[in-house]
Amino acid sequence: MRCRYCHNPDTWKTDSGEKMTADELLSRAQRYKSYWKNSGGITVSGGEPLLQIDFLTELLKKAKELGINTVIDTSGNPFTRENPFFDKFNELMKYTDLLMLDIKEINPDRHKNLTGFDNSNILDMARYLSDIKKPVWIRHVLVPKHSDFDDDLDALGKFIKTLDNVERVEVLPYHTLGKFKWDNLGIKYTLDGIAPPTPERIKNAQIKIHAGN
Repeated sequence: MRCRYCHNPDTWKTDSGEKMTADELLSRAQRYKSYWKNSGGITVSGGEPLLQIDFLTELLKKAKELGINTVIDTSGNPFTRENPFFDKFNELMKYTDLLMLDIKEINPDRHKNLTGFDNSNILDMARYLSDIKKPVWIRHVLVPKHSDFDDDLDALGKFIKTLDNVERVEVLPYHTLGKFKWDNLGIKYTLDGIAPPTPERIKNAQIKIHAGN
């Protein structure tokens, strides 16, 4: 997507970055195994990891063979029930212990304004993960004037209540820590003047979202 507050706009060019094999990346990750303790493991984030689903499946399959806990941090935007993606996604789920799924906004129009995309397939992904009982953490970035509306927060809480697989719900306050990347890349930052949410609005969002579930 093209989230207006993205803190990693440098990942938007999918043909850039360091190229590594799954074995090389896994070897690098295992350097930190002493910090994992019993429940730790690897979390694949981005950018959007599902855009590299073949590589991701290979990586997580190798990780599970080594007994490593696996987590995917995703916006859900690439999800579709059409093939070849859907079959690949189901194969990937065999090696995935948990997904951290961002629901940027429950209202489709506001979601599109904030990210550039509709949210219908993202919500469909949430429903499908519930159907297959795959553990999920739902996360909502709270952006004043963009994803902090009482009616939408109530609706998000009610939607989450329909899911049977949600282990945690997190409200993440909007911040501008990645804005310097936009400046360095020469990309116009369109949320100038939007301050982080107040503690009162953060608490309000937590109450409303959790009240629904």
